[in-house]
Amino acid sequence: MTAAPTKILKERGQHEVFCGLTSILWLHRKMPDAFFLIVGSRTCAHLMQSAAGVMIFAEPRFATAILEEGDLAGMDDMHEELDRVVAQLLSRRPDIKRLFLVGSCPSEVIKLDLEKAASRLHGIYDHVAICNFSGSGIETTFTQGEDQCLATLVSQLREGDEPNLVILGALPDVVEGQMKLLLSQMGVSNVHVLPTTNHDDDIWVGPNTSFMLTQPFLTDAWQMMTRRGATYIEAGFPFGAEGSYRWLRALVDAWGLELELFEQAVAKPYARAKDALARIRPELEGKSIFFMPDSQLEVPLARFLHEELGMRPMEVGMPYVTPGIHATDMDALPEYCLISEGQDVDLQLARVRKHRPDITVCGLGLANPLEAEGLTTKWAIELVFTPVHFFEQAADLAGLFARPLRRSGLLNMDAAE
Repeated sequence: MTAAPTKILKERGQHEVFCGLTSILWLHRKMPDAFFLIVGSRTCAHLMQSAAGVMIFAEPRFATAILEEGDLAGMDDMHEELDRVVAQLLSRRPDIKRLFLVGSCPSEVIKLDLEKAASRLHGIYDHVAICNFSGSGIETTFTQGEDQCLATLVSQLREGDEPNLVILGALPDVVEGQMKLLLSQMGVSNVHVLPTTNHDDDIWVGPNTSFMLTQPFLTDAWQMMTRRGATYIEAGFPFGAEGSYRWLRALVDAWGLELELFEQAVAKPYARAKDALARIRPELEGKSIFFMPDSQLEVPLARFLHEELGMRPMEVGMPYVTPGIHATDMDALPEYCLISEGQDVDLQLARVRKHRPDITVCGLGLANPLEAEGLTTKWAIELVFTPVHFFEQAADLAGLFARPLRRSGLLNMDAAE
């Protein structure tokens, strides 16, 4: 294994971020008995409607309590208005078992205390679990909305002494099913996944709880589990054949599971993943890649692309680096790779233009300008909304990076003609 980069470049300047409210789009699908009430502006409402697309024509499980000019100026009692909206919502939607009050940039600017509001409202509607988290994009990136949500859920888990495994991170249902099947075949019992499908699911945390992460952006939830006495099983993240194998093997080592049973469980999916990646590797091997900070997936994705597909990561930017979570994957990156935390977008764009990588992973706002300069780009947000975890999705994940290169190759051929 190559030596890890020895230092992290920390930048603080103008940065490109996407709104944390967008995490509601995948969280509400995982929690069908929950409702997400955004306390924000009309801009927040328009963003969610645009991002949700056709879902607005159904009756969605999220909405926005609009902050008007009087609320923002401190002239109106926002708490009274919030009480009215919640009363109206719960009377019309008796199926709601969990209500999340979601903070936004405007509600945070005016210092609206949603934690106090949630506590007060839960005292009135004790049949509904009412809590809050922040989806503001002022100082966070868009995936951290899920982190804030899961940290809140962890804080509310009951105490328990029975040994169990808690896995943090929202996964598509099919991927979660694959993971649970593998764990069952390995002989693992008392497995719980957050977020839960049902509010009534009995999950506990205590000194005999172990936990793992499937997403690398869950810093606050990780810290909350640790504070509550659970033991973190340190592993990389389950991207690709090797990443998935090592993630599961870390559990085997931590729990003392039967190695033979583990090998039997993973043998076929592991072989399928390796075979599928071997077919795609010639398209990606030797290609350079540059990650701009966006989703918090950057370090484990760079590990996967370098180690399993032979790509050359020139720079891997992360909005935030948490060594306790990211160290395993960082250790697998080559020595020449620069890891950067935060962003000064002008300085980083200068480095992109200097390296002229074969592919740049970035946000939507930067992709088109870079494409206009002749650079191939990949939208970072697509990596969050596409099933990419564990063995069966390894080829799909690799394909997300191969396709932009194929497209560029075809465009260059057309231009040459």
